[in-house]
Amino acid sequence: MPIAVDIDVMLARRKMSVGELAERVGITPANLAVLKNGRAKAVRFATLAALCEVLECQPGDLLRWEAEDARTKDVPIQGHGVLDAP
Repeated sequence: MPIAVDIDVMLARRKMSVGELAERVGITPANLAVLKNGRAKAVRFATLAALCEVLECQPGDLLRWEAEDARTKDVPIQGHGVLDAP
C-alpha cells in the first residue's frame, strides 16, 4: 500500500503502549492494531484527530506516502520489451 503508517514510531517516542493509546483515543486495541500494521483501508478524520491529540503530533507524523514497489509497475519480459503488470 502506498500509504505507510508510523504509529509505532510515535508510540516509542511517547513511551506509550498500544493499549494505553487505544484507551485514550477511544478505539479497540484490535482496531488500532489494524491501523498500525497498515491493514486499514480507511481512517476517519475524527480518529486521526484523536490520535494526533493524544500523541501530540501532526497527521504527517503518523501517515506518509511511499511509491509503489517497482514490481507492481512495468515488468520487463526477456526479449519482449515491457509488460504492464496488473
